[in-house]
Amino acid sequence: MNIKPNYPIAWVREQFPALKRTYLDKPVVYFDGPGGSQFIIGAIQAVSDYMMRGAANLGGCFPTSRETEAMIARTREDIVTLFNAHDSAVAFGPNATTLMFHTSRALARQWNQGDEIILTELEHHSNLDSWRTAAEDKGVIVKYIPLNTNTLTLELEALPQLITPKTRLVAVGMASNCIGTITNVKAVSAYAKEVGAVVAVDAVHAIPHLYVDMQDVGIDMLFSSAYKFFAAHVGMAVIRKELFESLKIYKVVPASDIIPDRLEIGTQNHEGIPAVSEAIRFIAQLGSGDTLKEQIISGYKAIEEYENELAETIRTEMRKIKGITLYQAGDNVPKTPTIAFRAEGFTPREFCERMCEEHSVFIAAGNFYAKTLADKLGISERGSFIRAGMAPYNTQEEVQRFLDGVRSLMGS
Repeated sequence: MNIKPNYPIAWVREQFPALKRTYLDKPVVYFDGPGGSQFIIGAIQAVSDYMMRGAANLGGCFPTSRETEAMIARTREDIVTLFNAHDSAVAFGPNATTLMFHTSRALARQWNQGDEIILTELEHHSNLDSWRTAAEDKGVIVKYIPLNTNTLTLELEALPQLITPKTRLVAVGMASNCIGTITNVKAVSAYAKEVGAVVAVDAVHAIPHLYVDMQDVGIDMLFSSAYKFFAAHVGMAVIRKELFESLKIYKVVPASDIIPDRLEIGTQNHEGIPAVSEAIRFIAQLGSGDTLKEQIISGYKAIEEYENELAETIRTEMRKIKGITLYQAGDNVPKTPTIAFRAEGFTPREFCERMCEEHSVFIAAGNFYAKTLADKLGISERGSFIRAGMAPYNTQEEVQRFLDGVRSLMGS
């Protein structure tokens, strides 16, 4: 495997204390990153430091309250830099799913019966059901960009026929959390902008692996969760300011009506918020440049190159193992290092249990809330997928342990 020699894997692994864990006297291989990454030491310390120094709610006239407000403001600035979102405001919440449901209800107040929205058949259901149920409440027509089950990509060529002057929203995922397919959201956005539709993007799965530039791609609303990229259980909604101002959020009367506060329903996870900044700086430390933005972009490039080498080795070797069925788009389609498959003779759950108990390799089974995808592939009633996902802290040796485990279970 030709891993780039300048990728500092030893230093990277030092940043993740959980990598020291053993199970059944073997070092754990964490290939369950798509469900939630391990946490960097800087994020852990940030949570601890906030709680040790003294916590406070907002609006107080005392130091702990002022410090909390300043910390939140700094983290928002870092997130704006992360997504190149200088025309947007950042709201926090429990997770991306909750924020999508809150935001969909607010945006739907601008819709009328007979309006239309466009979703896709590749989505995590948070980016389906939040918008779909809001549309049903308002008598709005729901259309879907179809999935090509042969290529495992969206049929974007259907967009010109789907989008009309009545289209109010197009919601699409940057990357599939299940099969890893990266969608050309910039092309989707270009069609949506022609009719003035809002573009909402689920970037939860993409953010640990690739740089997302909101202004370049043409994103009006972006949703993410920091526990997927090395930080804490904090959700983020990054919304274009002009659009944000127009949203009539369901909230308690005394709560602030300014943005982004109006979307932050209830007290937030203050101790988790500074961890987000630490995760962003971890990515930046893998890059170079004079500004944080330059460092983030080059840091992501290093992560992509490294992870893709690991993932391609797995894909190549898994194709050689009898009884393994891969669910991956073609070599010409960009993908995250996320590999979905099935193993003949095992339910997905049984396979994952055997990998855990015999090889201390942690992988996951299920539909991963991409149920429409599993339905379209005809495997929902058979346990759906087995999923192995790389993260920046995984190694060549762990890839080989995973492959050895698969070969052992399959009798190869």
